[in-house]
Amino acid sequence: MADYFQLPAHLFVKAVAIGYFCSRFLIDMWQKIPSIFRNKYILVVTAFLVWLTFFDRNNFISQVRLGRILNEKRTQKEFYLNHIREDSISMHELMSDTTLLEKFGREKYLMKRDDEDIYLIVKEKK
Repeated sequence: MADYFQLPAHLFVKAVAIGYFCSRFLIDMWQKIPSIFRNKYILVVTAFLVWLTFFDRNNFISQVRLGRILNEKRTQKEFYLNHIREDSISMHELMSDTTLLEKFGREKYLMKRDDEDIYLIVKEKK
């Protein structure tokens, strides 16, 4: 069983040499990084910010998108509340004044008195 895991000597030497050079390369690269970026607290905070910005379910990008949608919904709410106020004022005016109610019925719903005839003028489409 031990025969399967033994390497020939020349392959073992090459593997050790490759491992040594790779580790030296990584150590040299690590030492070229400024010390402020090698600080473990800076690394953890950076990783946390990257996680919150891109990978989290409630990431920064989706929060900006949801904030934009929320602002649109608030403006729509104000728009509809203003229309409700205007309509309630006009409804109150219609219910309190019979001449306005009659005018509204004639213009909007083509209502008429018993002794009147209504003529509709329809423009032809070319």
